[in-house]
Amino acid sequence: METKETLIIGSDHAAFELKEKIGKHLVHLGIDVKDVGTNGESSVNYVDFGKKVAKAVAEKEFDRGILLCGTGIGMSMVANRFTGVRAALCNDLFSARLSRRHNNANILVLGARVIGDMLAYEIVREWLETGFEGGRHSDRIDSIDAAYINA
Repeated sequence: METKETLIIGSDHAAFELKEKIGKHLVHLGIDVKDVGTNGESSVNYVDFGKKVAKAVAEKEFDRGILLCGTGIGMSMVANRFTGVRAALCNDLFSARLSRRHNNANILVLGARVIGDMLAYEIVREWLETGFEGGRHSDRIDSIDAAYINA
């Protein structure tokens, strides 16, 4: 029996609308979504939501997650503070594809003020459908993790 994938998703106020649309898009694709907020357009601290998603992925409660904020930069900074998290800010299909193939990114980060809805859907699809190549890339990921732990 095949296990249905569940993703965790979170955003700040600047990306709330896009998060809602992507969440519905994921459900349409047959993916369960755990939405940790925010739940409106009132100003919030993006760090709080970035930490929720990154912590859940780092602790292996979820295999993968999606974070959104205005540019994606802040969420990327927050998420990559967690050991074992490989968050990739992707504003194009090539970056989304390579973030999975070469870096085995487990959190996709999007900038709602940078990309439009249709491109966001395509980036999410590309990221979800692309697998990790392994091989020499596995050694590099291990090196990243070792450098972080020993820093």
